[in-house]
This record gives sequence, C-alpha cells and structure tokens, in this order.
Amino acid sequence: MQVDLLAGTVYGALVMPRPSPRILVFDSGLGGLTVLAQTIRARPDARIVYAADDAGFPYGRLDQELLVARVLAVMERLIARHHPDLVIIACNTASTLVLPALRARFGMPFIGTVPAIKPAAETTRSGLISVLATPGTVARDYTRGLIATYAGACAVTLVGSTRLAGLAEAVLRGEDADDAAIGEEIAPCFVTAEGRRTDVVTLSCTHYPLLLERMKQLAPWPVSWIDPAPAIARRVAQLLGPDPGSAPSGPPEAVAVFTAGTGLTGPLRIALAGYGLADIAILPMPLEH
Repeated sequence: MQVDLLAGTVYGALVMPRPSPRILVFDSGLGGLTVLAQTIRARPDARIVYAADDAGFPYGRLDQELLVARVLAVMERLIARHHPDLVIIACNTASTLVLPALRARFGMPFIGTVPAIKPAAETTRSGLISVLATPGTVARDYTRGLIATYAGACAVTLVGSTRLAGLAEAVLRGEDADDAAIGEEIAPCFVTAEGRRTDVVTLSCTHYPLLLERMKQLAPWPVSWIDPAPAIARRVAQLLGPDPGSAPSGPPEAVAVFTAGTGLTGPLRIALAGYGLADIAILPMPLEH
C-alpha cells in the first residue's frame, strides 16, 4: 500500500488527514487583506487569523526601537492565543526591520513582505523603475541593499507616500478618497529621462493594491504595477505544501483581530466579511510611547 506521508499517518488501513494549518496574517492595519486573499487562494483549507495592530497604525511614524518592541509585544500575545503554524508579516515597514528579531524569538516560520525590486528590475524595459512605499520603508538600509543587489543597472526612484495607506483604510471604512489626493501621492513615481520614462512601479506597501484600480486610472501613462501578494502566497505553498484536498466543504475558519477596533464601521465590517472575516475580536493593546 502506498502512503502519502504528507497527507497523514497510517493506522491499519486508514490514513488520518493532516490537520489544516493555522496561518496568522499580521499588518499594522488593513493592507494585509491583499495578502490574505492570495493566501486563501493558495491554501483554501487553512484556518486564518488576520491581525491588525490598528492601535499602532501607521507604523511608518514609529522610530525603529519602538517599532521592534511593539511588533514583538503584539506578536507575543497573538502567538500565545492562536498558536499559528506560520506567520506572514504583511507589512513592508515591519518586515524590513523586525523579521530577524521575530525569527530569533519564535519557533515557527515567518514570511516577510519586502519591496519587489528584483522582479521590477527584471520586468523593466526602460531601466526606470519606481518604488512606491511608506517613508519608513524608503529610509531602510534593507531597501537600499535590495536596489544595490538587484537593480544596479536601473535608475530607481524611491517615493515615500505619507497618505496612501490612510486613504486605502478610509475607502474600506466607506469614506471617500479624493482622486486629487491619490494622484498627488503617485505623481513622483512617473519620471522621464533622455527619452525614456518609468515603466514599472512596485507597490511596496500592502495597502496600496487596495487602491490599484484608482491609481491605474490616474496614472499619466500605463506602467506595470507589481503587487507582492502573489509571491507571498507562493512562498506559503512552498513552506506548507499545496492544499491536500482534505478540507471540509464550506468557507475556512477565519477570524479578524484588532488591537483597538475604533475604526470598525459598518462598511468596514461588510468589507471584512467579503474576505471571509465575519468573526471579529478585539485584543486591546494601546500604543505606549
């Protein structure tokens, strides 16, 4: 009898199915929903915990020491409560700074979200690429190291947006985001030089794909927009393996956890339900400066 060791353990003639993995998707706010959607597609059997540290949002305003301490403290409580098999840090600002400390503290795998500079350099034809990120991500040595390693032959424009993440959150809460404001934030991404112009923009904050259709409409010319979420989902599948096909019918178990919850409007609850997150819990953790 042939046995798939990844699918379960043999007891007599029975193969016990492997339990569905529990995946924790963590962000400072709602941007990680773009990663969550791709992760569910990669592993529809997974039990999902989506954790938003909205009490600390936005992370870009925190200095490095406070940011590391904050993420470690929140993660300590989340892991103790939910016991994930794998954690996705769906936040570029946190990933470029806190991943080494997280991997040193906890035993499970961590997948980070970092600027997609390598695929941007591989995609461009003009040699002009832009990295649209938060000011914190733009300022990180990690980001500049990626540029030096993978995009040395390109002209890279770093654009640190101060408002796009907040605008994306506002849209999910059912509020209006002015086209002029979005246009102003993305305008520095579009550069012309010696008859060439930017042809690739990497979305180096997980909030930004939430506004992608608006940004496409407001862009002065078409470009390739690189969303890191599909690559993250592929990494999840590599670490956990593909869906074994043993999940029960119906939607996967999923819960959203907020550290403040003050912005949970009716439209936002509806939007969260659309991501499978109808079950919402508050884990109060005020930000201490």
